[in-house]
Amino acid sequence: MSKIHGFGMVAAALLSMSSLAFGKANVIYGEDDRRDLFDSKNDPRLVELARSTAMVMHKENITRDEATSRLQIPTETFGESQNLCKDEPFFDQPTPGFCSGFLVSDDILVTAGHCITNQSACEGTAFVFDYAYDHQGKDLSTVDVDDVYYCKSIVARRQDSGVGQDYAVVKIDRPVVGRSPLKLRRSGAIAKGEDVTVVGHPSGLPTKITGGATVRANDAGLPYFVANTDSYGGNSGSAVFNDTTGEVEGILVRGETDFISRNGCMASNKCASGACRGEDVTKASVFMNYIPTK
Repeated sequence: MSKIHGFGMVAAALLSMSSLAFGKANVIYGEDDRRDLFDSKNDPRLVELARSTAMVMHKENITRDEATSRLQIPTETFGESQNLCKDEPFFDQPTPGFCSGFLVSDDILVTAGHCITNQSACEGTAFVFDYAYDHQGKDLSTVDVDDVYYCKSIVARRQDSGVGQDYAVVKIDRPVVGRSPLKLRRSGAIAKGEDVTVVGHPSGLPTKITGGATVRANDAGLPYFVANTDSYGGNSGSAVFNDTTGEVEGILVRGETDFISRNGCMASNKCASGACRGEDVTKASVFMNYIPTK
């Protein structure tokens, strides 16, 4: 059964929901290419672009630390939330998010349509920038107030059944400062075999840069293309970048099943680079008319 990208703290329930309603998040194709921001193997350009991506989480799970005036973020670990096997990467990292998003204008973000389903859901959603390990050992139990923005209204949204369009363009409570909107592909199409990188929050983890992927198929008649990205629930809404141009080609929205049972615990599902169904990316062309060009 395929999945949709977007987890959170109630991992088991979300896993079930994504399987039934959305078509779940992802899987590891070939080698695991997920990297924290501090990893020296990252392209510095992508590290900078990652600053304009955000973790999507429930507003109600954010509280103010009165002693520091910072905002407290839940600290349940990846291993706890998913009943993971001990050898899973990022086992001890926190997983407070349920989707990913990215900045496309001063006060407009894009995510997957199944991540923000209506105005009520919008008003209960927060976008957290710089929720990432930009150095080892960073304390992510609190974040700066200025790095957290709140969904104000839905500009445009669509979530087709099956494998159709899946996007949400939303307005936030104030203009974002200190980071630049990402550039979208506005003409043409990425070709089969071209390299792409996903930047987002797999399983609600701190930001991961995930390269090593290529486009498997891009049918001009479909609103999505398929790539072999290493992505998980929580990556729903992630920006998928063209490795050559640095432009956003689209939004990661669904793919292969994330986890399989192994001796009483859960382990990442692994496929050869050319095997399994691949991961679906809603093309930027289907929502770009809602994005200001300035």
